[in-house]
Amino acid sequence: MRLSIERKPVKVYPDPKRVIARFFFNGEERAVEVVKHVMNLSDEDVFGLISPLLQEYSKRHRNITKILIRHSKKIRNCVERAGFDFDDIDKYRKLLLGSYFTHEYSIESAAFFNPSVVEDPDQSDLVEGERRLILSFRAVGEGHISSVVFRRALIDRHNDITVIPAGNYIDEAEVIKNAVYNKKLFLKKAADSKIDIEVLDEVGTKLQDKFDYATLRKVILDGKNLQENDLSKLEYDKILWLSDTYHEISFSRDTDISDRVIFPISEFERKGIEDARFVRFVKDDGSVIYYATYTAFDGAMIMPKLLQTTDFYDFKISPLHGIGAQNKNLALFPRKIGGKYVMMSRIDGFNNYLMYSDKLTVWDNPVMLQEPKFPWEFIQIGNCGSPIETAEGWLMITHGVGPMRRYCLGASLFDLDDPSIEIGRLSEPLVIPNTDEREGYVPNVLYSCGAIVHNDLLVIPYGLSDYCSSFATVNLELLLNKLKGDKA
Repeated sequence: MRLSIERKPVKVYPDPKRVIARFFFNGEERAVEVVKHVMNLSDEDVFGLISPLLQEYSKRHRNITKILIRHSKKIRNCVERAGFDFDDIDKYRKLLLGSYFTHEYSIESAAFFNPSVVEDPDQSDLVEGERRLILSFRAVGEGHISSVVFRRALIDRHNDITVIPAGNYIDEAEVIKNAVYNKKLFLKKAADSKIDIEVLDEVGTKLQDKFDYATLRKVILDGKNLQENDLSKLEYDKILWLSDTYHEISFSRDTDISDRVIFPISEFERKGIEDARFVRFVKDDGSVIYYATYTAFDGAMIMPKLLQTTDFYDFKISPLHGIGAQNKNLALFPRKIGGKYVMMSRIDGFNNYLMYSDKLTVWDNPVMLQEPKFPWEFIQIGNCGSPIETAEGWLMITHGVGPMRRYCLGASLFDLDDPSIEIGRLSEPLVIPNTDEREGYVPNVLYSCGAIVHNDLLVIPYGLSDYCSSFATVNLELLLNKLKGDKA
């Protein structure tokens, strides 16, 4: 018999009015022609065009002039090709140039789903029984490009949930990354990372002493396409992962968390950032840091990556390496076990695996933990976020895919000291799509990227058919007792 759950009446919907101003570029030749047209305008015409644009779009973006100037700088080479000195151009004309290379992008026009949840670092000014939460969502816009967005929520002593309305503006972060690589230093670092020396030698012959990411990516993909062995292909992947390590992004301190969007940054994730699983991680010294695993997609390959932050303003981004980081569904445990980091994975797309590592970004030696067992999960099983520590064991919310590709949520319980030991597993789904939840961008799908315990209830935010998001709760004690009774 299935456990009783409570669906909350709160739903969070996609809002097409949530737009960011993105750099727009449709080729260098066309760009040079546009520059010539703008440069041939009189000063009076320039002011007459840019003034109403600034008035209109200042109501839609926090600092539209800063954005337009930044975009004008990105076409400096096109300006020079057109025969003009960029530094000699006055501010109004630069703003107008920037406007021709800018377009608005609605980040959540298509869908707003697959939420995760963590405790907000700021728990001040609350009454007993209340808790402030940070929710992350997968927002999908035009072209099915996914980004990570946030909302703040409050859950009260009655376990009622209020999602704080989003602000009026959206800001992308300032990106801090190394755009040019030194070949000698780069290849040495790759060798230290145990990447195949023959592959490194082959790649090295095709690189200049200084090279950029785009050049390296082309060399890697060309070399990988010539390989027939999966292990050889993996060595090429590792080089590309290494190049994309250590990005940092930083948001302005005057932004609300709902104003912040982590949009695809690198070439490797240009088609989307999918399903961030945030976890509040407690270090050995008791300090707290927030990690999130997510999947980057460039249209051809996926790359598991890691976000880390302490304040949700500044983030560090790193690729995840190793045999165990080859697919989606990576979820980090909220603390070390036996002195090692622990991660859930699904390297083959069907089964759950467990991994240990001394390094947060290197994951090898995955061991199968679960395989599909019940009819509602025969197609595949996976995690729905990081395991939750309880007195009875590690509680993991799972998803299973069954007939008609219906996604349901389940639950499993694992030993605290040795999570390879499965204490129990629900034989029936915990949450299944009801008639009000089965219609959407992708029908018949319930999915979550993380849950939290509050006032003895398990609170599960979840996506409804890849369109919007809602919440379900279940009594934690009843769930744990059920899991202990449903022996694996």
